[in-house]
Amino acid sequence: MVEINVDKIKIDKFAQSTQEMDKRIARLYENVVKKPVMSHEMPEALTELSWASQSVHFAIEELYHQHEQLEETKKTLQAECKRYEELFEEAPDGYLVTDAQGKIQLANRKATKLLNLKKESLVGKPIINFVALKQKHEFRNFLTQVSQNGRSQELIIALQQHGNELFNAALTVAISYNNQGKAQTMRWLLRSINESKRAELVKITKDRDFDGDRPIHKYSKGDTIPLNTQVIWYVRQGLVKLTTLGETSEEVLVGLAVPGMVFGSYLTSLHTYQATAISDVRLVAIDVSEILASPALSHAFLPKINQRLQQTESFLVISGLRRVQDRLYGLLQLLKREIGEKVAQGTRLSVRLTHEDLANACCTTRVTVTRLLSQFKKQGKICFDHKKHIIVRDLPHIG
Repeated sequence: MVEINVDKIKIDKFAQSTQEMDKRIARLYENVVKKPVMSHEMPEALTELSWASQSVHFAIEELYHQHEQLEETKKTLQAECKRYEELFEEAPDGYLVTDAQGKIQLANRKATKLLNLKKESLVGKPIINFVALKQKHEFRNFLTQVSQNGRSQELIIALQQHGNELFNAALTVAISYNNQGKAQTMRWLLRSINESKRAELVKITKDRDFDGDRPIHKYSKGDTIPLNTQVIWYVRQGLVKLTTLGETSEEVLVGLAVPGMVFGSYLTSLHTYQATAISDVRLVAIDVSEILASPALSHAFLPKINQRLQQTESFLVISGLRRVQDRLYGLLQLLKREIGEKVAQGTRLSVRLTHEDLANACCTTRVTVTRLLSQFKKQGKICFDHKKHIIVRDLPHIG
C-alpha cells in the first residue's frame, strides 16, 4: 500500500508541474499576440505546445484511473489473503511454513499446541529439531527427495514435543517456488496420529477422498459455475476463472482454479464472487459439513487451501508492481507455473486467456496488453504456437 501512495504523490506532483507549464504557455501566447514577432511561426508553435499540454493532461487522468484500479485490486487481494490466513490459523490440523532448508517461519495455533511451544519460540527453529533422534536420518533423506522431485509428499514419523514427549505424526509437505523457479518456502501439514490410524494414513492418496464415487459435474467453456456457501468445488479437469467486481463494476481477476485445486464461496469473504469456466471443466462437489466431519477428508483438503493461498499471495505481489509491463510479465510467469506445459520453445500456456482477461488482472487496458505482448515477442520473451497459445520462454524476470 505504501508504494501505491508514493506513486500517487508522484502523479500529483507531475500534474502540478503540468498546470504550471500551462500558465507559462498562456503568458507566452499573450505576449506574442500583443507584440510584433520576428516569425509568423511563433504563435503556431505555441498552439502546438498547448495541444501537447492537453495530451499530457489526458495521460495524467489515465494515470489516476489506473492508480485507482490498482488500489482497488490490491484491497481485494488483501481481503482474499486475509481470508486464507484465517483458514490457516483456524485449521483443525497443525500447519507450518518453513524456508527451503526447513527453518520455521510461520506456525498456526494447532501446530504450537502439538509441539508445545509458543509461536515466537517456534519461529527460526529447524523443523528437524522436533524429529525423534532415531529418525533424523530418515527425515533428512525425505527432505532431499522432496527437494529433488518438487512434488507434494507425505511422511509418517515420530516427533518430539518441547518437554521430550514423543507422538506419531503424519507430515505432508509441498514446495512453493519464486519467479526464477527456485524453491522459496515449504508448507507443512502436521497431524498427530495414534497407532491404529498410522497404517490407514499411509495409504491415503492425495486425491482419493476428493474423487471417490462422487458424481462429475461438467461445464463448457464460458459457463458460469453455480456457487453455494455450503459446497466446495474440486477441479478434476480444466480451468476456472475466479473474479469479483471493482468499484466501477469492472471485472477483477482474483484467482485461477487449476486441476487439483478447490474453490467456492465458502473460501472467500468477497461479497461479489463469480466462477467462470475458461475451458471445458469437470468438477466434483463436496459439502463443507462432510469435510468438517471427516479427519481423512480435512487432512487431504488443507494442502489444497495452501495452493489457493500461494496463488493469492502471488496475485498480491503482482498487483504491487509499479510498471504495467512488470505486472503483465509477472502474470505470465504465474500462469506459466499454474497452467504451463513444457514444449521445445519454452512453456506453453494450456488455456488461451483473452487480452481483456490479462488487462483486468493487471489493472490496465486491452490495448496496452496487446502492445506489450507484441513488445515481449520482439524481445524474445514470448512466442505463439499455431493455435495462438502464448509460449513463455525460460528467460530471467524483466526489471
